[in-house]
Amino acid sequence: MVHSFEEVDAAGKEFLDSGLRSFASLSKGMQAIAVDATEYTKKTYEEGSAALRRLAAAKTPEAAFEIQGFYARSAYEGFVAETARMIELYAELARDAYKPFEQMAPRAK
Repeated sequence: MVHSFEEVDAAGKEFLDSGLRSFASLSKGMQAIAVDATEYTKKTYEEGSAALRRLAAAKTPEAAFEIQGFYARSAYEGFVAETARMIELYAELARDAYKPFEQMAPRAK
């Protein structure tokens, strides 16, 4: 089990390179998540503002309840869809971050 200095040095360099590739994919993935979250926040703000304007313009309580119900339903559906998208983005982030280390795992035995 004695390894030469060159073998240990090569393994260390490979580990460092894998770490840097993993960090790069983490950075890229977090950037994609931040962009997606920003777009979702902007979209929900605009939809909420539009719903509030429609609610303020409602002539009857029935119309107001209908507007509120439609907004609540669409906001919930949008939230569920965005949550599923975020879950997929985080899963992809984890897969991409682990990928550089996959090649090293079988040789570690």
